[in-house]
Amino acid sequence: MITKAKISILFRVALLLVCMALFADMGFAQEGGDAPAPGSGGESMTALDFIRYGGLIGGVLIAASVAGLGMSIERAIGLKRDNIVPPHVLDQLEGLFEEEEFEEAMTVCESQPCFLTNVIAAGLPKIGTSWENISDSMREVGDFEATKLQQSISYINLIVNTAPMIGLFGTVTGMIGAFQVIASATTAPSPKELAGGIQQALVTTCMGLAVSIPFAFVYFYFRNKVQRQILEVAAISDELMDRFKE
Repeated sequence: MITKAKISILFRVALLLVCMALFADMGFAQEGGDAPAPGSGGESMTALDFIRYGGLIGGVLIAASVAGLGMSIERAIGLKRDNIVPPHVLDQLEGLFEEEEFEEAMTVCESQPCFLTNVIAAGLPKIGTSWENISDSMREVGDFEATKLQQSISYINLIVNTAPMIGLFGTVTGMIGAFQVIASATTAPSPKELAGGIQQALVTTCMGLAVSIPFAFVYFYFRNKVQRQILEVAAISDELMDRFKE
């Protein structure tokens, strides 16, 4: 069974391997500085060439993509309906409510915490008071649990919003490097001398968009899924507690 701890370990290992490969490739490029530039002489740019031109900023974007992938896998598992509204727990609660075994229902909620049971557990101690007290208690806990779910996917949205800005930062630094070559040259620099900075500017922009666009769709999917789950838990809890309105 895949657990969150295993996912965390795999994510850290993947991130470490990517960073090691990136900086090893950058170090190799520095040692072979006299070699012809990638893509020159009619050769096509390879994936390693693309990463090399991204530089440190490209490495940050690669790390962000690995982090986003790890969080997406973790949320795909964590947001399964069985984790939010476990079917066997729901069946137990429905049976106990029908038999008016509310203390046993409270025991079930405490022994198997999840979004649904936390909301139900907030209303059970208020049984015997007014419906407003029961409803307010469940709504307060429901809002708290809903906020936790929304925050759990907010980091994916952070990657969506910051990746293009990081790429733009690489664009600016690349163009600054190109203009620095022009400013420090005693004669008119050749296009080859300017290519490094310009290519870094274009590569980091491309990498930022390549990271942001896919995760925008991922975040949109998870956001809608979270909203559906919040509404489902609210409907189920209201249906179970509806008998106390009178």
